[in-house]
Amino acid sequence: MKAAWYERTGAPHDVLLVGDMSVPEVGPGEVLVRVAMSGINPHDTKKRAGWLGRPMPAMRIIPHADAAGTIAMVGPGVPEVRVGERVWVVRADTVRPGSGAAAQYAVVPAKHAFPLPDTVPFETGASLGVPGLTAHRAVFAEGPVTGQTLLITGGAGAVATYAIQLARWNGARVLATVSSPEKAASARAMGADEVIDYRRQDVAAEVLRLTGAQGVDRIIEVDFGSNLEVCHKVIRPGGVIAAYSSTRAPEPTLPYYAFAAKGVTLHFIQGMLLTDDMRRVAGRDINALLARGLLQHPAPFTLPLARIADAHAALESGTVAGKVLVASP
Repeated sequence: MKAAWYERTGAPHDVLLVGDMSVPEVGPGEVLVRVAMSGINPHDTKKRAGWLGRPMPAMRIIPHADAAGTIAMVGPGVPEVRVGERVWVVRADTVRPGSGAAAQYAVVPAKHAFPLPDTVPFETGASLGVPGLTAHRAVFAEGPVTGQTLLITGGAGAVATYAIQLARWNGARVLATVSSPEKAASARAMGADEVIDYRRQDVAAEVLRLTGAQGVDRIIEVDFGSNLEVCHKVIRPGGVIAAYSSTRAPEPTLPYYAFAAKGVTLHFIQGMLLTDDMRRVAGRDINALLARGLLQHPAPFTLPLARIADAHAALESGTVAGKVLVASP
């Protein structure tokens, strides 16, 4: 099969290779997926770049945890009827050291392959995994948000796209921050009630104005360290901050008493480390909305597997609107 991999960390065009390798073997409780599309997430590019400073788990790494395609084979313990099923896939990078979905075939646990309705394109399926599950956990980790007011930062991002919709579906009011008029339009299209341009407006002042000085019940935070000051100003007493990234300030200095005085709960969200039950519930809810046509998705930006280095560079540049995908041959 054709696959992409890297054997050392570094810049995409320096380390990513494309070539031939054997189709992976299917073990008990696993399925072999003929990959149509794989989705790139920031954790994929960070791991490839060596950003986290961790050793590689294998000498050769096939990147990408998310994908969509068709089940080609099932392992022992998996119903044969699943062969031919269209699926969206999560955690394709957990089955073997170095495994991933940037290939023609990928092996995943059967429980990580969710049915994809016939009406939903593979581009959409490959966009769902980490962003969709992270968004679901960030919104619902403490229970329903019906009647609450949420602030979702980075409102045009992949996780935020789904968080806005999931929160609105559950009856919450959503405020979102963005960095441009184009991203403001995207957040509004996803259902944000109010949009704040953080490059042109004072976010804390706007949030307090829009909430009658009461603040928000929950913050879904994409850049925790950089937004600490806003967070402690706008979170209500007893509120929750669900932070899933802190890229620009990876080692933030926490103003403890600013949060302690309000009894704030800080919840670190890691979409790659969900329990089976968390993943099952998130997949159930997302599929229910998919089946009813109630989810909108980031516009796909797709390149072929042969250009995977360009795809990684496009995501890292931050200039591409939509979800960066890689199409398998």
